[in-house]
Amino acid sequence: MDGPRVTMDVRHIGETAAVVDIKGDVTAACEPVLMSAYEQAGGLAASRLVLNFGGLEYMNSGGIGMLVTLLVRANRHRQQLAAYGLTDHYREIFELTRLDEAITIFEDEASALASTGTAR
Repeated sequence: MDGPRVTMDVRHIGETAAVVDIKGDVTAACEPVLMSAYEQAGGLAASRLVLNFGGLEYMNSGGIGMLVTLLVRANRHRQQLAAYGLTDHYREIFELTRLDEAITIFEDEASALASTGTAR
């Protein structure tokens, strides 16, 4: 079985926010990549983590499960999660699974960062 077909590059914005650029497939196999990105984003130091889904090619229920795992970890440490770049299809999935109630969805990076008080 091949490894995950995803990359997650982390960009730090200011001292308390980070953007994770997701490219590829978000499935259960991406757990090590996702958790590594979380740690690179500053782990407990980042108060806001913004997920950029602009490069998302595919996400299945295992990938939704990985996002829930990330959400639980972030909530445990009082961190906020935001997302942008979702297609209409994946935005609908976020709504159906009610992830949009816990992960705020924005139209673009500037809006997501503005909501954190982090200027670019």
